[in-house]
Amino acid sequence: MSGTSGRLLDTAAVIGCPHGGRVTAATPPAGGVRVAGAAVATTAHNYVVTGCPHTVDRVPMPCVTVRWTAGSSGITVDGAPVLLDISAAQCFTAAFVPQGPPVVQGTQRKVTVR
Repeated sequence: MSGTSGRLLDTAAVIGCPHGGRVTAATPPAGGVRVAGAAVATTAHNYVVTGCPHTVDRVPMPCVTVRWTAGSSGITVDGAPVLLDISAAQCFTAAFVPQGPPVVQGTQRKVTVR
């Protein structure tokens, strides 16, 4: 865990797919920990993409979901690892074709685990 550093993701974070779609929590955190009023995001929540304009050979292939893999920060909320802006993630089409990592544009406070 030594040296892990990143910014907490929460329901106020501005996240997009690599093509400009918007990423939001499909299952918003009900309880848990809040930072400045916004619930902290964890691996227990599902994330969807809306408005992705991606096409392949003029066939729409939009990103529709994001799968996050929490790092080894050791920080959990209600038993689920929290998501940081440095957490590994991948956007997928409805057919589960990988489309690339999401783009985190705005986050909350920085977390450092030593």
